[in-house]
Amino acid sequence: MEAGNETGVLEFLLLGFSEEPELQPLLFGLFLSMYLTTVFGNLLIILATISDSLLHTPMYFFLSNLSFIDICFTSTTIPKMLRNIQTQSKAITYTGCVIQMYFFLLFAVLDIFILTAMAYDRFVAICHPLHYTVIMNPRLCGLMILLSWVMSALNSLLENLLLLRLSFCAQVEIPHFFCEFNKVLQLACSDTFPNDMVKYFVVVLMGGGPFAGILYSYSKIVSSIRKISSVQGKYKAFSTCASHLSVVSLFFCTSIGVYLSSAVTHSSRSSGVASVMYTVVTPMLNPFIYSLRNKDIKRALKGFFGMRCVKGQWY
Repeated sequence: MEAGNETGVLEFLLLGFSEEPELQPLLFGLFLSMYLTTVFGNLLIILATISDSLLHTPMYFFLSNLSFIDICFTSTTIPKMLRNIQTQSKAITYTGCVIQMYFFLLFAVLDIFILTAMAYDRFVAICHPLHYTVIMNPRLCGLMILLSWVMSALNSLLENLLLLRLSFCAQVEIPHFFCEFNKVLQLACSDTFPNDMVKYFVVVLMGGGPFAGILYSYSKIVSSIRKISSVQGKYKAFSTCASHLSVVSLFFCTSIGVYLSSAVTHSSRSSGVASVMYTVVTPMLNPFIYSLRNKDIKRALKGFFGMRCVKGQWY
């Protein structure tokens, strides 16, 4: 590895969670099981929505896209970490680190945009039910997905191009289990002011903007639900957005908590552990949240596995 003051580096070192050898098999088994659960669970959601024609609606169209993005999101970090644990190596090449940061930022922002699109879908379904099929037409849904991909890709490209202009010092150890953007910026020897300004602008525009939109959508949804006279009607309306609200709360609360905790405390290990919540745990829990309380998903999964209902029993 060639490293020195104001020179380029060939690789970084990912310190991970622990350097103790006896903990490595435990970490490997834990994250492997979480990764496989994430991939398998989200893949089932995708297969269920594709195979069942009754789920060819905007709500499940966005859900299948969210599941695909969650698979890609975890795949940018966990496989590399598992490989490093298995080979007892902490190294990641400079190119590999840049590529990992590009796709991590891409899928993180995509997650936010898809969750926002799902909130708008629930807003239209509950607040404007008579115009739902007209407003949420296939063209609009496809356009929302396309714009999400384009804006996320351009943002990730911009931030990584600004990163490539930086030079790094001899200290190339990243106190994280993946190339976390802020941690890499802290290792730079050159001026990071443009990077910081773009980073804060992106957080406000692509983080705060969608979050404000989600809050506005649910304020209107709650207002519309309160106007429903029957208790059964209120429960049915709320149940259609309960799963999405749970996922939004889990994703935003954990991600915001990570960045707030990193601003308060300088403990890199605690920041790494907290990052697991929104990078690994949230994508893993999404299929359970959407399937446990969703009769349509359960029915689609049973139909996908060739099950038939006979006299109230599934065979």
